[in-house]
Amino acid sequence: MALKTKSFDSQSNELNFIGGGTSVEGNIETKGSLRIDGKVKGTVKSGDTLTVGSNGEIIGEVFVKNAIIGGRIEGNVVVEEKLILESTSYLNGNLRSNKLIIDEGAYFSGESEMASKYNMEKNSSKGKESREEKPTLSEASVTSEAIPK
Repeated sequence: MALKTKSFDSQSNELNFIGGGTSVEGNIETKGSLRIDGKVKGTVKSGDTLTVGSNGEIIGEVFVKNAIIGGRIEGNVVVEEKLILESTSYLNGNLRSNKLIIDEGAYFSGESEMASKYNMEKNSSKGKESREEKPTLSEASVTSEAIPK
């Protein structure tokens, strides 16, 4: 299901839903926003905001502009701008984002890399994968003591 609003710019204002009780296996790509309350197994790409509800689950890679995570993700997450891990979230995988907010009670296990959007695009376009060639603002490895649901 997609909702469209009229826009005069080139960006999409679509809001796409994967409802509770729905399972999708395969890759999803949208220029607009996406809300997942069901289960997705595969790569998820969104040109705008990804919201994973408290009952939502993604098993696979995530590439988005912004993300608000309240459910589970098993896989690596790359966010161009801001990632919010809500208190009900569970993330098992590495993340890369320009801004990161982790609410108390959130579970995160993996490495985090903070980088500006410019550096993320520059490294992605060059295809560079070695750590020495990736300029970063800060880097941390975090494991939470919270017990996942």
